[in-house]
Parts: sequence; structure tokens; C-alpha cells
Amino acid sequence: MADLIEIIQREYSEFSPSERRIANFILSHQDDLATYNSVELSKECQTSKATISRLFKRLGFKSFRDARNAMRDLRRAGVPMARDASLNNESLTSQHFASEISNIERLQSLLQHQPLDQIVSALSEARKIAVIGFRNAYPVALHLRQQLIQSRDQVNLLPQPGQTLGEDLVDYGDNDLVVVMAFHRRPEVTKRLIQVLSDHPARVIIFAEENSGLNCRGSDWLFEIPLETVSAFDSYALPMSMVSLLSNQVFHRRLEQGQQRVTAINELYDELNELDLS
Repeated sequence: MADLIEIIQREYSEFSPSERRIANFILSHQDDLATYNSVELSKECQTSKATISRLFKRLGFKSFRDARNAMRDLRRAGVPMARDASLNNESLTSQHFASEISNIERLQSLLQHQPLDQIVSALSEARKIAVIGFRNAYPVALHLRQQLIQSRDQVNLLPQPGQTLGEDLVDYGDNDLVVVMAFHRRPEVTKRLIQVLSDHPARVIIFAEENSGLNCRGSDWLFEIPLETVSAFDSYALPMSMVSLLSNQVFHRRLEQGQQRVTAINELYDELNELDLS
């Protein structure tokens, strides 16, 4: 899709009037163009299917269908694409919050079919927990570790800066848990990690986007979370909400130990003068 947009912008001055109408439509519908077929596109652009076919061949595709499939693949992979260039700040804001509400409702529905109690038990009872996340998934992994460490010990964020995974994962066994945040636009090492973990003795939870296509047959749990928004960039509100939900459930699962640990942590805050708790 990025290449398609670049080609259109580069070649735009050479397009005929009808080709420019098609190009303008593509530029203003980058995110939802994949939902149109050639007949619908010709009607929207007031031109013929033959003109559309010629233009897409000129742009390097066999047909509009091939271009549409390429767009779908890129959007599924998380490539940022503006949905509608005509959106102003007010309409984008209102649609954004409507999308967030829809995603929350979708997540609530998904939770009814997920073994949430099993996941909370694993997070509560594992001897050690490794939390792993790369790129966009890293802040979510960091936040999960930071929340869990308030109510239990032995929660580690891997890999440490400049380090590798092997020397840490070797210490995780049957009584341990590995949590992988694997949201799209993930580096290639993520797939290899998931493959290796399929034969690893530790239990494994993988969090990914909906329809991730990940081969997670060796994992104990795969939880796919909606990330869709109305425009170019994914929303990580729901992954963060899941972190809050799971961390709170873990805390209530081990309430006495958790409260004791929070008290001890706060005492160290005071001794070290690390936080303003006034």
C-alpha cells in the first residue's frame, strides 16, 4: 500500500482526468479501499472498469483485485494508513471514541469465551513469570510486569537491554510462565520465539491482535485483542485495559500477600525517598 501511494503521488501529474478521480479516491480512502470491488469503485469515481483496470496495471498490479488484496495484507500487518483524508479533528475525535467503545464491547464479548480464570491462576501461582514484548508490544509488556510486581515476586521483563533471551529462558521450567506480547508489526524473532516456546517446559500465554495468524499450537493460551481504529494508528487502549483487569484479578486472588507486599514496597519508597506519596 505504501508503494501504491508513493507511485500515485509520483505519477499523478501524468494521469488523465478520469485516472485522477480514481487516484483521489484511493488517497482519501486508504484504509477502507479494500472493502470496494471494481464495480463499486467505478461508480464512486464515475469512470469505467476498463479505465480502472488500465490504471492499476500502470501502477504495477495485475488487477484492482490484486491491489485490494495487497492493501488488506498491509492493513492486517499494522501498516499505518489514513482511513479518510477528509476527516477533520472534530469528526475524527467522535469516531475515535465510538471505535474505542465498540472495541471494548467486542473485548467484553470475547472474554465470555476465554478461560480467564485459568489465566489469572497461572499469573498468580507460577513460580516465576517472564514477560516479553518487542516494538509496540514492549510498553504493554513493561506495564504488565510493573503491575504484577506489586502483588507478587519473580516477574521479569525479558530481554534486558542489550541482552538475549537464551540465558534467561533456560532457567524457566514446569512451574513457570512465559507471557508474550506479540502485536502486529512484530519483528521476525517473535515467530521464532513462539516456535521455540512450543517445546519449552514453561506454560505460555500469547497476547496478539485479532486474526493474528500466529501459529500458537504449542501455547497454553492465545488471547487476540481488537486494536482497530478509524484511522492510521492502532489503539493499545484494550491491551492496557487487559493488563489492568488481569493485574487486579491477580491482586484479589492473593489479597493478603498482595497487601503485605504493597505495604513493604511503600516503606521502601519512603526510605529511598523515591516517590512523592503525599
